[in-house]
Amino acid sequence: MLNGKNIAVTWDFTEMSEYAAAHAVKLAKHLNCNVLLLHIVKRESERADAEQRLQEAAEKINQNYDIMPLTQVVVGDIFRSIGQFTSDSKNDINMVVMGTHGMRGMQKITGSWALKVIASSTVPFIVVQDMPSEKKLTDIVFPVDFRAENKEKLVWAINLAQYFTLKIHIFKELVEDQLHLKKINSNLLFADKFLSKYGIEYEIHTAKSKGNFETQLVDFAIDINADLILVMTTKNIGFTDYVFGASEQSIIANNAKVPILCVNPRKDLAGSSSW
Repeated sequence: MLNGKNIAVTWDFTEMSEYAAAHAVKLAKHLNCNVLLLHIVKRESERADAEQRLQEAAEKINQNYDIMPLTQVVVGDIFRSIGQFTSDSKNDINMVVMGTHGMRGMQKITGSWALKVIASSTVPFIVVQDMPSEKKLTDIVFPVDFRAENKEKLVWAINLAQYFTLKIHIFKELVEDQLHLKKINSNLLFADKFLSKYGIEYEIHTAKSKGNFETQLVDFAIDINADLILVMTTKNIGFTDYVFGASEQSIIANNAKVPILCVNPRKDLAGSSSW
């Protein structure tokens, strides 16, 4: 359940952080959650100054949105410390909102730093590139492929549907390989079972062509004015995925700036067919 927990915002005193905070506030008011600004410093000597600046940022957010965020400064680096803090159950974080410029310059070679941060945590991330729209959360795009991890995304679709009147737009790959098709159909049957059980409205759409699934997915989200795309990160993601590009990198950094909810595969749900 989401109610009453903390939504963390990765805060680095940039415009992207302000975008993330605006999204977090919008969600928190519907979910009855707290907003927590999380800032990482490299050295202990930087903590005091960062705490003061972070508190000032929190007060500004309170003035603008009438919600007072919690604040937390952690000594470490963004690629490990964010994941450690948000994954620690005592901090009661149920999701993280992070702003990003997408993939630019050297990041096109070395991989998306956003994905590295996301993969370090056990809680989902919402990655944003712009301020939120004024409309309520109503339409989520839910890509389905042949991977078993697709089933874990349903937990979050169902959780969000308890607080928003959602329509889930299932978007599936166009494939001819019979083994992949069988797995995709299995995932669709699983989705139908649980979305129907919880009374969640949904439609199934198929990509128009083989290949470029990620591009077609984003184009579809634009066409229906989707509020969110819900994706799984690559299981056991490693260095080669960062360098050569896991499939979700282009979705996270989409040029249309559609917010992306990234769910990391959970080891405790591996092989589970229900929850």
